[in-house]
Amino acid sequence: MNWRNLLLIVLVFLGFFLRVYKITEIPPSLNWDEASIGYNAYSILKTSKDEWGIRFPLHFQSFGEYKLPAQIYASIPAIAILGLTPFSVRITPVIYGTLTVLLLYLLTQELFKRRSISLVSSLLLAISPWHIQLTRASFESSFSVFWVLMGLWFLAKGLNGKKWWWIISAIPFGISVYTYNSARVFTPLFLGVVALICFKRFWADRKHAIAAGLLFVLFLIPLIPFVLSGKASARYKLVSITNEEGLVPRINERRGQSTLPYPLPRLIHNKVTYITYYFAKNYLAHFSPDFLFISGAEHRQHHAQGVGELYKIQAPFLLIGLYFLFSRKEKHRWILLAWLLLSFVPVATTKDSIPNALRTLIAAPFFEMISAYGFFEILKVLDKKKRIIIVILSTLILICEMGLYLKNYYTTYAIKYSRDWQYGYKQVMAYVSKHYREYDEIVITRYYGEPHMFTLFYLSFPPDRFQNDKNLVRYKAFDWVWVTNFDKFYFPNLSDLDTRYADIVDKNKGKRILFVGKSGDFPENVEKLYTVDYLNGERAFEIVESK
Repeated sequence: MNWRNLLLIVLVFLGFFLRVYKITEIPPSLNWDEASIGYNAYSILKTSKDEWGIRFPLHFQSFGEYKLPAQIYASIPAIAILGLTPFSVRITPVIYGTLTVLLLYLLTQELFKRRSISLVSSLLLAISPWHIQLTRASFESSFSVFWVLMGLWFLAKGLNGKKWWWIISAIPFGISVYTYNSARVFTPLFLGVVALICFKRFWADRKHAIAAGLLFVLFLIPLIPFVLSGKASARYKLVSITNEEGLVPRINERRGQSTLPYPLPRLIHNKVTYITYYFAKNYLAHFSPDFLFISGAEHRQHHAQGVGELYKIQAPFLLIGLYFLFSRKEKHRWILLAWLLLSFVPVATTKDSIPNALRTLIAAPFFEMISAYGFFEILKVLDKKKRIIIVILSTLILICEMGLYLKNYYTTYAIKYSRDWQYGYKQVMAYVSKHYREYDEIVITRYYGEPHMFTLFYLSFPPDRFQNDKNLVRYKAFDWVWVTNFDKFYFPNLSDLDTRYADIVDKNKGKRILFVGKSGDFPENVEKLYTVDYLNGERAFEIVESK
C-alpha cells in the first residue's frame, strides 16, 4: 500500500470520527424529524406499515409534509440491529456521511486526475463544518448529497471513456429524487443542463445516452400520481415565496405605500416583479461572504453558530480555483459550473431560513473540490520558496480554524442551543415510562411541538397498537397534521384557556392524571414531581399530577 492510499484511509477514518464522536450528546437531542424518521423506520420494520398504516409507502405523511422514503428505509438496518434509540437513528447518516468523503475523492480524481487535489478535497469535506453538522443528525439532505455525488462520479467515468457508465449513473441520480425535496428539483435540472452541455458527445453515442435517460425516467414514473394528487406541494405551500396568503397582501401593501402615479404602482408591484426580486435576493444570499466564511446559516439546527459554512482560508483558493477552472479550460468546467449554479435554485423559491445550509448542502462538495484545485494551481505558478510558505501558512491557519470550530461544536454548541434541538423529551419519557401504569391519563403539552412523535419514539410504542388504537385522534388543520390523543395520552396546549391544568382536572374528577408541561403551566402550590432543564440551566419541563 502506497502512502497516498494510506492517507486516504486516514482521511476517511477522520471523517468517521468527527461524525460519530459523542453522536448521542451532540446535537443534544433528536429533533422531531429525526424521531419521525426513526419511528416510521421502526414501524416498517415491525409491521411493514408506516404510522398511518400504509404498507411500504413511497411517501410518509408527517406533520406538515410528506417525507421522502430513502432516509427512512435506509434507517431500518441499524434500528433492526440496535433497537429504536438515538444512536441507531444517527449512525446511518454517520456512515453515508463518511462514505461521501470517499466519494468526493473518487469524483475529484475522475475529473482532475490528480491525487493531490483529490486528497485535499476529501480532507476539506471530512472536516467541513457544513457537512459535519448535517451528517451527525438524520437530515435527508445529506443523503441526497451521497447519491448525487455517486451519480456524478459514474457520469464523469462515462464522459471519460466507457459510455455504459452513463446508464449506471442513472441509478444513483434516480435514487436521489427519493431522498430530499431539493434533489427533486436539482437532479432533473442538472441532468437537463448536462444533456445540453454534452449534446454532441451524447448524440455521438445516443444508444447509451437514451438508455440512461429512459432509466432515469423510470425512476420518476412512480412520482407521477403523487405529484398529480397535489400532495407533493404540501410542504412547498408552507415555505414558498409564491404562497398566496402572504404574497397578495404584501403586493397590495407596496402598491398602497407607493407615491407614483397610476398605473406605475401596478407595473412595479405585481406577482412577476415580486417573485423575481425575492428569487434573486434568496439566490444571491448564498454567495455572500457572511454565509460562506463568517457566520454561516442562522438556523441553529443546521449550523454551529459563529463560524462560516467554509473555513476562511478557503476563500482565496476558491476564487483562484474558479479562475483557473476556466482559464485552463478544464475539460468538465461547464458541468461543474452547472452543479454550483443549480444547487441554489430550489432554495431560492422558499422564504424561510435564508440563507439555508440544509437545502443547499449539495454545493458543499463543489466548494471543497474547487478550493483544493485552486490551492494546487496557485502552487504551480509560484517558486519553491513561496510554495513552502503558502503550504505552511495555509496548514497552520486551517488547523487553527478547525480547532476553534471543533472546540465550539463539541464543548459549547449543545449547551447554548439544546432548546433549539427540543431537548428534554428523552428525560420526560424515561419518567413517563417508569410511572405509566400508575395513571389513568397522561397529559403532555404540545407547546414545544409534536409531543406525540417523541412519545412514540422514546417509549418504542408498538406500531401495530398505534395504527389500530381506538383512542387515536388525528386531524389536519392549517396544512399541518395534529395528533391530540392516543392510548392514555392527551396532547393539548396547557397555556390555552380551555385546556389548562385546572380545567382538565375539573373535567376528569376521580382520575389520576400525570401532567407534563412547561414552566408556568401549573399553579405554584402544585408539587413538582420531576423537572427537566435545558443544558444552559433554563427550565424545559415540569411534571406534576392531579390533585
